[in-house]
Amino acid sequence: MPDYQHHWKDSTPVHLPLGKIVCVGRNYAEHARELNNPVPDEPLLFIKPSTAAVHITRPIDLPRGRGEVHFETELAVLIGRPLTAASASEVESAILGYGLALDLTLRDVQSQLKEKGHPWERAKAFDGACPLSPFVAADKLPRDNIHFSLDIDGKRCQTGDTRDMLNPIVPLIAHMSSQFSLMPGDVVLTGTPRGVGPLSPGQTLTLELEDLLFLQTQVT
Repeated sequence: MPDYQHHWKDSTPVHLPLGKIVCVGRNYAEHARELNNPVPDEPLLFIKPSTAAVHITRPIDLPRGRGEVHFETELAVLIGRPLTAASASEVESAILGYGLALDLTLRDVQSQLKEKGHPWERAKAFDGACPLSPFVAADKLPRDNIHFSLDIDGKRCQTGDTRDMLNPIVPLIAHMSSQFSLMPGDVVLTGTPRGVGPLSPGQTLTLELEDLLFLQTQVT
């Protein structure tokens, strides 16, 4: 698998190593309901390893023989400073950039794990499970009103707005940092809106972040 490297929108490298990818489940109420899941009382956290990251414009190679692979489009946040039990102001100063990610999920595997009360990593942490876009500098976007979308073969499938998050970006990252330290180069995925579904070979995915990022990738 090719090595992943953080990049800015203009292809300039971000001189930070990729660390862990910290994710939150069910951060949009409508997404929780579409999968018949309860809305959690506090952020539902899990982690993808760095080996899950690939550049989002590379073709998506679906794992074989492991059931349906679902797309979940998410706003990604690049961390630029260490955070441990951080305050809101510390979180704000640590947000280096924003991008987009696909939280690819082996849905059949996840359902089996949930039935047994087991962790989700087998369904969420496989190689290539986190296609990541280049990043846009944080000061280019108002974090409380960020829009993003996913089209598949020209049909709108997901539309996200940070105003709909159950746990907004800054409080979410502060909570994460109270559970474990976040380091420069870590990426936070902030949850997916409703509209998730299975991927199929031959599909074209188009992702947009405001008017700042426009990306396409293919499913192989």
